[in-house]
Amino acid sequence: SLFVSFLGIYFSSDIFKLIGLPEDIIPQADSYLKIYLSGLVLFFGFNATSAILRGLGDSKTPLYFMIVATIMNIGLDFLFVVGFGWGIEGAAFATIAAQGGAFITAIIYLNRTHEIINLSWRKMVFDRELFRANIRIGLPIGLQQSFVALSMMVMYWLVNPFGTNSVAAYSVVFRIDSFAAMPAMNFAAALSTFVGQNLGANKPERVRRGLISTAVMTSIFAFTISAIALTMAGPLMRLFTNDAEVIAIGKEYLYTVSPFYVVFTVMFTIGGVMRGAGDTMVPMLITFVALWIVRIPLCYYLSINMGILGIWWGIPMAWFTGAVLSFIYYLTGRWKTKALVKYR
Repeated sequence: SLFVSFLGIYFSSDIFKLIGLPEDIIPQADSYLKIYLSGLVLFFGFNATSAILRGLGDSKTPLYFMIVATIMNIGLDFLFVVGFGWGIEGAAFATIAAQGGAFITAIIYLNRTHEIINLSWRKMVFDRELFRANIRIGLPIGLQQSFVALSMMVMYWLVNPFGTNSVAAYSVVFRIDSFAAMPAMNFAAALSTFVGQNLGANKPERVRRGLISTAVMTSIFAFTISAIALTMAGPLMRLFTNDAEVIAIGKEYLYTVSPFYVVFTVMFTIGGVMRGAGDTMVPMLITFVALWIVRIPLCYYLSINMGILGIWWGIPMAWFTGAVLSFIYYLTGRWKTKALVKYR
């Protein structure tokens, strides 16, 4: 996290220029990103602590911490931005403060409630074998997230020629997409723990039942959010902006993309099974293909003839690619052989 923070802070303005962000937006975006990246260690820390809790079978507590952090973030946004008048910098500080609070609380909770783990700087030692296992599993996940982040930069570069309002609209709908993805991402994380436990106990038949149950629940969430996005596209956009043109562009996006939220739900859910089995390489490759081989070239090609609507259509097509590839690999059953620990 410190390495990524340093690189991001040092090259932030260059990154925004590279993707073609409008000059009048760069100073604010640069200021926000630098503050946000300075607290990246808190985000990494909370995610690591949440993963430990889920590995211990406690998937509810990280969710509660995240809900509290979200509410705290909203409250601090109003305090720092409206109350103190700190502007975009205030929003960044609010995000860091909320995430830092969640991280510290999670560490305290972990130490006090789980005797098997007691985090202490004085007791920490370097375990070479454990380090190698973490690299083997964690490096593909890290690369996968890097592919996602870098592809988002390219997407902004593709949207940028259509004007500042298009960039603003895409920023808003990206937040809505992120919210729509949260149930699937959290259920997939819980499913990963479930899969790891049952493969380790030599009970692969329970994995299939867990996948089906999770897919049903996340699909219900996805269809519900899609219905809300379709029927309330205008009000949702007005939560973030009052600009009529930005709202119109955002509505067009939601009408095009939101009906397919269930598709990335399937992709996330199956990916949760693979990661739970310790097979992180294939999800990484699928993400690379879906984003860099399909989405970006397709969005560029379609935008030539269809305008910005072509970019919008390229997004769900890439989701379909990822979902289909994930399902095909799941059917092969090769992920079952990747379990790190098995009960004897």
